[in-house]
Amino acid sequence: MSSQKGHRWFAASYDFLTRSAEQRVLHRLRKRVVGAASGRILELGVGTGANLSYYKSVEHLVATDPDPFMLARARKRAEALNVKVEFHQAPAEAIPFADASFDTVVSTLVLCTVDDQSTSLAEAKRVLKPGGAFRFIEHVRAEGFLGKVQDFLTPAWRWFGAGCHPNRQTTAAFKAAGFEIVELERRPLWLTPLVIGVARPTRLAR
Repeated sequence: MSSQKGHRWFAASYDFLTRSAEQRVLHRLRKRVVGAASGRILELGVGTGANLSYYKSVEHLVATDPDPFMLARARKRAEALNVKVEFHQAPAEAIPFADASFDTVVSTLVLCTVDDQSTSLAEAKRVLKPGGAFRFIEHVRAEGFLGKVQDFLTPAWRWFGAGCHPNRQTTAAFKAAGFEIVELERRPLWLTPLVIGVARPTRLAR
């Protein structure tokens, strides 16, 4: 979520809108990507808390989101699941933690929505410990004609989806921000192909 003012109705409808995708695809991907996160973990854009039941090897879990309505729902979910989470209202562009303070950063369907993708990735790199991992599930711009369809739909999609851009080149953005993508899989998902993977900071941005 990109606006600190929040999106009350989008937060209220998000789980319903994504239910089909969760059942068909996302729950398996969350189990694989989120379930392998370990150590001191930062989740960017926790949303309604869809990942909270998948964390396993957690030393300490911190979750941020700029949207107060999303955070309220995530807090309720954490209480229902009896999951210990330290919540903070903050955008991905200004992570309120010290350098090298997390073993793992997690984002799922977040980098499409942040206001500034390059700044968000730079912040994630900053707070990762040396050798740390950024584990992600993100939807991206398709190739060919479908990509042009996404470009055309983006203005309306952003309005309906609380700032979501379906046509971002997120894999390239990771590399530009100084990450090495060490695992990557691409999967179709209706109009928004998914990239699933792990990135690690490199010494110097490319």
